[in-house]
Amino acid sequence: MGKKKEKCRKKTLLQKTLDGTTPTLNNCISQKHKICMVSDFFYPNMGGVESHIYQLSQCLIERGHKVIIVTHAYGNRKGIRFLTKGLKVYYLPLKVMYNQSTATTIFHSLPLLRCIFVRECITIVHSHSSFSVLAHDALFHAKTMGLHTVFTDHSLFGFADVSSVLTNKLLTVSLCDTNHIICVSFTSKENTVLRGALNPEIVSVIPNAVDPTDFTPDPSRREDGKITIVVISRLVYRKGIDLLAGIIPKLCLKHPDLNFIIGGEGPKRLVIEEVREKYQLHERVRLLGALEHREVRNVLVQGHIFLNTSLTEAFCMAIVEGASCGLQVVSTKVGGIPEVLPEDLIILCEPTVKSLCEGLEMVIAKERAGNLLSPAAIHNRVKTLYTWRNVAKRTEKVYDRVAKEVVLTIDERLHRLMFSCGPVAGCIFAFLAVLDFLLLLLLKWLVPESYMDRAVDATGPHGLWRQWSLPRASPNGEQKSNYHLSHSSVELLNDASC
Repeated sequence: MGKKKEKCRKKTLLQKTLDGTTPTLNNCISQKHKICMVSDFFYPNMGGVESHIYQLSQCLIERGHKVIIVTHAYGNRKGIRFLTKGLKVYYLPLKVMYNQSTATTIFHSLPLLRCIFVRECITIVHSHSSFSVLAHDALFHAKTMGLHTVFTDHSLFGFADVSSVLTNKLLTVSLCDTNHIICVSFTSKENTVLRGALNPEIVSVIPNAVDPTDFTPDPSRREDGKITIVVISRLVYRKGIDLLAGIIPKLCLKHPDLNFIIGGEGPKRLVIEEVREKYQLHERVRLLGALEHREVRNVLVQGHIFLNTSLTEAFCMAIVEGASCGLQVVSTKVGGIPEVLPEDLIILCEPTVKSLCEGLEMVIAKERAGNLLSPAAIHNRVKTLYTWRNVAKRTEKVYDRVAKEVVLTIDERLHRLMFSCGPVAGCIFAFLAVLDFLLLLLLKWLVPESYMDRAVDATGPHGLWRQWSLPRASPNGEQKSNYHLSHSSVELLNDASC
């Protein structure tokens, strides 16, 4: 008890030293959550999962929680980086195996993740994406360490092919003892519950969102006398690029004033290039290649129609971004897409070339007749439907629920694995859980938690990221910082309790 009071006194003195305030004891023992987001997919890689993690983290920081992100290294981007509002990102030196997903032996990541969880005083580990090996590793080790766990599933999977069967078995093992699961649509929830043999009561639906200030309409950017269809997607089979290749020549032949703008990169780009070459559509079909997130809005506002040809989708953020920029959306009727937008803002089609062409011709006719909603009206509708602050508020309720739950002991966890995962997989992963627990005991003996310095929380509007600024040059040429800490303050930084 005396040590706890001393740590609290040191943290209080530290805050007083840094910002001139005098916190009370209640502030020191605040119940705000300390969250670690984990996924193989994060910036500088671009995609829906990356954007979701970043935006959610920023809004949780805004609500007073501590948030860090753990991902693998991207090229020369290794170590620790700080983003807006002091959001700390750990880029771990792990080997990438396939499609930005890391290789795993389960145990090799435990020393790194344990060090991060202990130094950052993490209470909840939130993993993202079924495709992320690092996310599943983090869940496995967090349960061994007695931390609460949350998982967000961003994808839909089948049940018939070999890869889906193996992935679904891994998901069952990973989620059988996870505290709570979040899905981005009701269709995704049904899919995840069936794949993972889960209790539906521990699965919540929290949709994605967009920042409406980043996606505003600008009709002046549209080309006069032309109708432009915009497609922004990864050029892969799952996104229905073969359907797009069938649509382009048919509509371009029938409508001389129709152009296509296609943004994105992938192995199916060759298919689009072959179509453009075969039908001599170089001036009417523009391939932009990979786009950075800040460039997406400038491409969207050039179009009248946003086309999505996905064959499977849990929640398509791209169609929300397109609608937010004032485009009429035409999309395949698959997965969770019918749940995303109201019926008057989207035309749903079967995933066939014929059905998509009919839907596009219907919208083209309305555009020529002037019967479509104005871009400003569409934007005003969309900006009230999905906001990241609402997503953060609902996710916070999940954290509050999870924090009240009791973490499974090692014997209860082994029983859960044996009971939920089948006689073969259950025994294998129960054995791996025992090995993981023994390795954790070894690490605790080699490097006790008491020997690890606690990292300083830099996040939030009053965090340490605002206390320092970039070095400035003094008249004599020396570099000086706009903020200085005494030796005693540095000691407090090392000793302050989270």
